[in-house]
Amino acid sequence: MYLPLVTTIPLALSAPAPLYAVQERVTAPKAFFGFEIGADYRLANYTQFTAYWKLLDKESDRVKVEEIGKTAEGRPQLMAIVTSPANHKKLKTYQEIAQRLARAEGLTDTEAKKLAALGKAIVWIDGGLHANEVLGAHQLIETSYQLASSNDPEIKRFLDDCIILLVHANPDGMELISDWYMREADEKKRGFNIPRLYQKYIGHDNNRDFYMGTQAETKNMLAVQYEQWFPQIVYNHHQTGPAGTVLFAPPFRAPHNHNVDPLVVTGIDLVGTSMHNRFVLENKPGAVRRSQASYQTWWNGGLRTTTYFHNMIGLLTEAIGNPTPVEIAFTPDKLIPQEDYVFPITPQTWHFKQSIDYSLTANWAVLDIASRHREQFLYNIYKMGRNAIDKGSRDTWTDYPRRIAEVKKSASPSFAALRLPELRDPRAYILPADQPDFPTVVKFVNTLRQNGITIHQAQKEFTVGGKTYPAHSFVVKTAQAFRAHVLDMFEPQDYPNDFPYPGGPPKAPYDNAGYTLAYQMGVRFDRILEDVTAPLSVVDGRAKPLAGKLTPGKAGWLLDHTYNDAFVVINRILKAGGEVRWTKENGAWFIASTETSKAIVEKAAPELGLEFVGVDTAPAAPALPKRPLRIGLWDRYGGSMPSGWTRWLLEQFEFPFQVVYPKELDAGNLAEKFDVLVFVDGAIPARETTRAAATPRTDTIPAEFQLWLGAVSVSKTVPQLKAFLEVGGTVVTIGSSTSLAQHLNLPLQNHLVERLPDGKVKPLEEAKFYAPGSILQVTANTTHPLAQGISPKVDVAFDNSPVFQLVPGAGAGTITPVAWFDSATPLRSGWAWGQGYLKDGIAIAEAQVGAGKLVLLGPEVVNRAQPHGTFKFLFNALYYGVAK
Repeated sequence: MYLPLVTTIPLALSAPAPLYAVQERVTAPKAFFGFEIGADYRLANYTQFTAYWKLLDKESDRVKVEEIGKTAEGRPQLMAIVTSPANHKKLKTYQEIAQRLARAEGLTDTEAKKLAALGKAIVWIDGGLHANEVLGAHQLIETSYQLASSNDPEIKRFLDDCIILLVHANPDGMELISDWYMREADEKKRGFNIPRLYQKYIGHDNNRDFYMGTQAETKNMLAVQYEQWFPQIVYNHHQTGPAGTVLFAPPFRAPHNHNVDPLVVTGIDLVGTSMHNRFVLENKPGAVRRSQASYQTWWNGGLRTTTYFHNMIGLLTEAIGNPTPVEIAFTPDKLIPQEDYVFPITPQTWHFKQSIDYSLTANWAVLDIASRHREQFLYNIYKMGRNAIDKGSRDTWTDYPRRIAEVKKSASPSFAALRLPELRDPRAYILPADQPDFPTVVKFVNTLRQNGITIHQAQKEFTVGGKTYPAHSFVVKTAQAFRAHVLDMFEPQDYPNDFPYPGGPPKAPYDNAGYTLAYQMGVRFDRILEDVTAPLSVVDGRAKPLAGKLTPGKAGWLLDHTYNDAFVVINRILKAGGEVRWTKENGAWFIASTETSKAIVEKAAPELGLEFVGVDTAPAAPALPKRPLRIGLWDRYGGSMPSGWTRWLLEQFEFPFQVVYPKELDAGNLAEKFDVLVFVDGAIPARETTRAAATPRTDTIPAEFQLWLGAVSVSKTVPQLKAFLEVGGTVVTIGSSTSLAQHLNLPLQNHLVERLPDGKVKPLEEAKFYAPGSILQVTANTTHPLAQGISPKVDVAFDNSPVFQLVPGAGAGTITPVAWFDSATPLRSGWAWGQGYLKDGIAIAEAQVGAGKLVLLGPEVVNRAQPHGTFKFLFNALYYGVAK
């Protein structure tokens, strides 16, 4: 919940010089941990980290340690608030000032300047998000100690002018990584070959979750950033630096996202340049920027990138360093000073302590400029918010690359063509309450609420632009400080064509090129180009589903297949031994009436917002087994992020499953254990690989993890999968794992090929077809069981994904297309160079193999648990094979 807007903040300057107690009693890290932070072959775990921070809280009047929430594994996630003792006495006031300026509502420029003069710069510094990047968490230890104990005048200035939020981003990962590293008695054998992901579900992708906010740690940090503290600067520590250098620090390379305020970009340049300047002043060579790495300000969704859409200065450093010493390799091209690498470093052995020192230099540079320009940063976040509110209150236009390209093609290019009334940016978005899967709309709204977006809801019917909307519809106005985030979640991204030279290979975006969340979640909305003046109320906290209806029926109830959450109910019914049928006519679920099932649907109607329609006669329809599904979800030693995301998703929708590793698959007799096997992207290789040889030696791994070793192979695993299919099993493949079709010699081939003059074909080169991380639209056969409940035109997450075509002359019946590209322009959001090649390609198909079903899902239908609009392709597939 937001802090109330205060009116009691004094608009006068009265700040006596703070007094500091002598900090000699603060325990140094070496005295506490038994080694210096940065010592070779030594790491602290999170249990020790927690104990040390709690000690600092007791020993130093500059440090207050708070728990911001629990982690996925139940540990307390900590934040240390570090500032001067005088500032600690007025923390609430400074927090309220930061909120008022960030929200930018109800303030004049004069009032904002007075608040900026009174306020303190709020600076976020985190560490440990990617737990195998051990520098981040350990620099937090040294940083907190220095800030808690040092009487250096510069550090005292930092504490006077700033409120520093030190945040541990992944406690579970630190515990796992550090314990694993330190378990080896021989320090020379220590390493990070951990058996599972270092975040319970998503590992490295925990930095891909910040507009979606699915994970516990993400939710905790979003609350601090966008509901409680609103830092003006967010510094996100990472590893590792480009070859032949020590670290990357901003400024970032182009392109910049068109929704971000220009002051964000210039602010990043200002702070980033301060960092580079301090490295040079302290004779610390090896820092690079801009063109020397791939990092951008385009993509939303990372810890530091989502901040851009909230008018905050998001910083990233990627530094080398490891408790096991490393070498800076001889890289000739990195020895010549250039614009983006002004102070090269020479080849040498590099120790962890040197990386700690570089991290502190970077922290001090950020705090120095935050201190020196405190009022400017506070006023600027207000100014950006005010700009956003102003833009959302009047007619504005965004000059997307595609519009510029269209104007340039015109016989008479004119600026007026870019300012047509119908091309205006929206003033609001309306999400009607009468759309098919409104509970998923509520989930979408709550992703916005987690990101500090103000949402309105109608309590009664209203009319806008001649269209009437039902009560409970949501309205998202763009006249708010975080307008950039609103636009980025509703509008298509238009990534510019980025090639080093005509005909050259495309320059890959840092992450997704297109990701419009409303498209991914299948949310229906109207773009409103005028002010919405209907009577509305502000959604407080999180939105809740509307209470569903339950009408009586002697035989049972029908439940619409369009609800994603219908699968929650189905899984609960089957767990209780109830009867469920899958009707053929419209795909609705029939739930037979029993005392147990009645209790389940009575609870689900209000909880999930579902409607259950009573019927007096049970329909004749395929029945599901009266037991939970037996699902096997592939994973591997070290963990697969797509598998982890799928595991999390299956848990949310209450599917029963067990994780299955390659050795168990190779052992065969799979039908005795499983009804369906799921292979996510990256599970099944396109050809025989040597991955198994790259896994750790058995004798280096504890016995409990040895069965996790190995890899899926064409020679051993595929025959067992074929046998499972032939006796009636279902195999679901996603992304690259659809290569199983070629291993089974099915009549499918790659659609994305170039036909040569001699009649041969070859895969399209990237210079001709390239579609990285974007949203494309396919047409689905909604009468097919795999696509029931899906929209006929559905947006899919596509990342250079497989696209199929039938082998010429192949007999009908073996392969059934379910979704395909029927347009030469399927791009909805992002970048798809050469998209015309997609036309008539098959995206999703079913193949009959013996008595079983092979499901081929080319697009990333469950990508990072974001595309709710395509979850049913997977969920339907899980039940399709067992519906008898």
